[in-house]
Amino acid sequence: MKNYKKTLRACYLGFITQAIAANFAPLLFWVFHSDFNISLGQIALIPAVFYVTQLGVDLICAKYVDSIGYRKSIVTSQLFAGLGLIELAVLPDLMSPYIGILIGVFFYAVGSGLVEVLCSPIVEACPFEHKEKVMSLLHSFYCWGSVSVILLSTLFFAIFGIDSWRILAYLWSMIPLYNIYNFATCPIERLVEGGQGMSFRQLLKTPIFKVAIILMICAGASEMSMAQWASAFAESALGLTKSVGDLAGPCLFAITMGIARVLYGKFGEKIDLTKFMLVSGVLCVLSYLLAGLSTMPVLGLIGCIICGFSVGIMWPGSISIAAPRIPKGGTALFALLAVAGDMGGALGPSMVGYFSQQAGDDLQAGLLIGCIFPLIMLVALIAMRKMARRDRY
Repeated sequence: MKNYKKTLRACYLGFITQAIAANFAPLLFWVFHSDFNISLGQIALIPAVFYVTQLGVDLICAKYVDSIGYRKSIVTSQLFAGLGLIELAVLPDLMSPYIGILIGVFFYAVGSGLVEVLCSPIVEACPFEHKEKVMSLLHSFYCWGSVSVILLSTLFFAIFGIDSWRILAYLWSMIPLYNIYNFATCPIERLVEGGQGMSFRQLLKTPIFKVAIILMICAGASEMSMAQWASAFAESALGLTKSVGDLAGPCLFAITMGIARVLYGKFGEKIDLTKFMLVSGVLCVLSYLLAGLSTMPVLGLIGCIICGFSVGIMWPGSISIAAPRIPKGGTALFALLAVAGDMGGALGPSMVGYFSQQAGDDLQAGLLIGCIFPLIMLVALIAMRKMARRDRY
């Protein structure tokens, strides 16, 4: 009998690996600046390289992963993530530090992109009951991974000193390298048989797919528009120093987002997913209004915390709504949904920053723009629901 719980555990560690890839290097930006004399402008390009690489991997996966196979691809993801973290520690001392860092970032971004595309369809293909619950719980591990990376890294630096960051990079690399064994030995099924998945063109002609893309763009934008500014809220509301605020804001946001995903993962069979997402969308709009209009900094922080909870279900929920309605979507469906989510994650914070600048560097004015994304999501959810009812009858 196949042990699909082992598959699920491997995917949990996969999402933790993605959290390590996304959150570890940003904790070291000031170290890179001071130790390697890398300008802040160059450092600002590091996350850009990470996300552009991940986006490129999403697009490539949509075309080639079905022919390569899930197991080879997901094992490769863990290998690249582990090697990237090791290279981050080793290469800056062997070549131009900046180039060495970018090579490491590129490698683990490839791994992160593969995880983002593959773990969801791997779990979707397993014969679990209440797939929406399982998917929500799966995605919660990215939140817990993010919190763990930030807190454990901070604790490590407090005990051993920031100069020991290379050792910590080696330690974090052990998680994906260990997970290679899990993915190599666990049962992995396919969503559709080779060659039977829908093509890009077929997906683009499917009305429900178009709505699902809008849902994912709005999910990514609703989440990242606030997450990118969480530190500023923590500093403003609590009067914390920048370094502490950088930890407190993202941690609070990630914790409440993780709680929402765990709650749905536990009680999901009793809750209609679309209704839960509609309520979350309304709550998200209110959280942005609270953050954008409040004259009391502490209410801005509360808005940030509420936003974390409200966006928790949006990304995994959008996937869970789309997947059963497009059963032959295959890996291309999940890859394109990931691309849409990443696009939203890039678009949202950029719009907030642009409109903040236009308002005279007024962050609150910029955050009011964030309301647009959950509002569009609400319209898309209602449209999706009408489509489902029409198809049913």
